Amino acid sequence: MQETFKKIILENAVKYKGKAEIKYILGAILKDFPEYRQKTKELSLELIPLIEEINSLSLEKQQEMLKEINPSFFEKKEKEERNIFAFLNIKEGDVVKSAFPPGPEKYFHIGHAKAVLLNYLLAKKYSGKFQLRFEDTNPRLVRSEFYEISQDDFKWLGIEWDELVFASDYIDMMKEMAEKLILKSQAYVCFCTPEEMSKNRETSTPCNCRKVSPQENLIKWKEMDGYEEGKASLRLKIDLKHKNSRMRDPTIFRIIDCEHPRIGYKHRNYPAYDFQNAVLDGYFNITHRLRTVEFEMASELHQYIRKILGLHNTVTYEFSRMNLEGMLSSGRAIREKVNSGELIGWDDPSLPTLRALKRRGFTPEAIKQMVVESGITKSAGSVLTWDTLIKYNKKVLNDSAKRFFAIKNPVEITVENDVCKEYSLSLHPSLNLGQRNFTSNGVYLIENEDFDSFKEGNLVRLMDNINFRVKDGSFVFDSEDYLSFKNEENENKKIIHFLPKDPSQLIDVTIFTPEHELINAKAEKTIEQISVGDIIQFERFCFARLDSIEEKEGKKVYNFWFTH
Repeated sequence: MQETFKKIILENAVKYKGKAEIKYILGAILKDFPEYRQKTKELSLELIPLIEEINSLSLEKQQEMLKEINPSFFEKKEKEERNIFAFLNIKEGDVVKSAFPPGPEKYFHIGHAKAVLLNYLLAKKYSGKFQLRFEDTNPRLVRSEFYEISQDDFKWLGIEWDELVFASDYIDMMKEMAEKLILKSQAYVCFCTPEEMSKNRETSTPCNCRKVSPQENLIKWKEMDGYEEGKASLRLKIDLKHKNSRMRDPTIFRIIDCEHPRIGYKHRNYPAYDFQNAVLDGYFNITHRLRTVEFEMASELHQYIRKILGLHNTVTYEFSRMNLEGMLSSGRAIREKVNSGELIGWDDPSLPTLRALKRRGFTPEAIKQMVVESGITKSAGSVLTWDTLIKYNKKVLNDSAKRFFAIKNPVEITVENDVCKEYSLSLHPSLNLGQRNFTSNGVYLIENEDFDSFKEGNLVRLMDNINFRVKDGSFVFDSEDYLSFKNEENENKKIIHFLPKDPSQLIDVTIFTPEHELINAKAEKTIEQISVGDIIQFERFCFARLDSIEEKEGKKVYNFWFTH
């Protein structure tokens, strides 16, 4: 075992810049070799000289030794450090400023998380700046509550912005730019109906509005605030025969007669999406934007707008959308189900909204890992399923969540001749997160499903506690150490979780599932150490997040949401 211990110590030392720590090494050994759990003191005494010897070496020497005995350790590290932004060819010293411009009009789901995280991670990778910009120039769509909701969601993802911008604060500036285009005969006021515009674009036919002089257009432009909604719009004069339909004299300003949640009735003449998006990227010197493929046709128009206005150009890259398979993500469909009472809200545990994922117990770390490993590609077919997301989340929670026992359908058993009156169980199999302490009089609660599976002669281990044998319908103490259980040559042996049959050591819990099932269970009272928002593992059942604590009939009830 000395060589195995040496490998684990070297891995820990290299990971932590040359200094191995015994608590992490103990955790790693106990995870792979649980038979040592009863001998942690002896194990520590054996490890300390090895740790001191390895810590006395230089980091370079430690790396050299580790490469000889475990070269795959470094291959894994190189894979983890893969630069997903390398294709942008950003050089050392280049200024990078990225942005994510959400509309404050909806709840964001896991698919949206990829775009905001990629732009944020790009800025951080190159020590740049990140701008969060609310594109709120359509007051009919804007909902005031989503300014705060969106920021809360992004903060939960771990995003920290250097600038917070509201497009509606820059409408006057954008109007000044539009006026310059009118005077250069690059924009004109159009009185065509939407139907007429569409037909003219299809047939590449210019309307009479296009022929009006810049001076006359300027007069009409200044009168636009007084027009009725839908009567007039300002359009760019480009090319009605352009192969890209987005370039066929697009609308850049239109009348929207509606109160704006932030600025009231200050404006009636609002910039259209393409214009404000292109202008503000240039105005704020955004160097790079990563966005989904539906914006690909708009890129040419956005670059054209910045060019004719003399603004800084932005490098954009459009990547394939993440298709959510088996997840309800349509805003309209969710709204209908929420209104009908079929869903409890936009944070319903069955939904992939960021609000729901947070409340259910998914972690920002898992979402980031998924985004980075899925990469950036234009290829269609990127599919996200619950199984994929759960895989990443399990990886994070396995390394961090405290372990506890809960019994859903309890059956009482008595273990004859039980010698274990007091026992301690680790809160985590490998990390040093502390202990849970119990007392016992030989009477336990176990799951009914486990009880029904017992066969004559079975050796059963109460997890990290004792071993008992099934004899003539009774349960008789056999041994205490794990090694005895491990060496038993019996294919029907099993390890089960349990609780002491003592009301003073128990607490009531509920677990709310994505299928809206409410599971009632008994759990160990040591669970009182956790706080609302903590994610734990109920051994052999599930990960779960503590959603609330309430009083019922004079007793505390801990209400959890099922994670997976």
